[in-house]
Amino acid sequence: MYTTYHLTSAQEVNIELLEAIKATFKSKPITIIVEEDLGNPELSTKMKSVLDERLLEDEKTYLSAEDSIDQLNKKYGL
Repeated sequence: MYTTYHLTSAQEVNIELLEAIKATFKSKPITIIVEEDLGNPELSTKMKSVLDERLLEDEKTYLSAEDSIDQLNKKYGL
């Protein structure tokens, strides 16, 4: 189970938020990851280039997202 909290500022972190997390997850182990919200990041030129190349691929050799993930799992043990 996971829960996402969106805060407009780090200053919003308070005891009520921590108590809500504790009430939700009880004594289960949890991981807390904090990341800066960058909004809608722009794609880099390289990212756009890779996506453009993918659009030009022959549909006969199309690889579904599931197949792609399976291959990555096998290759990299993800």
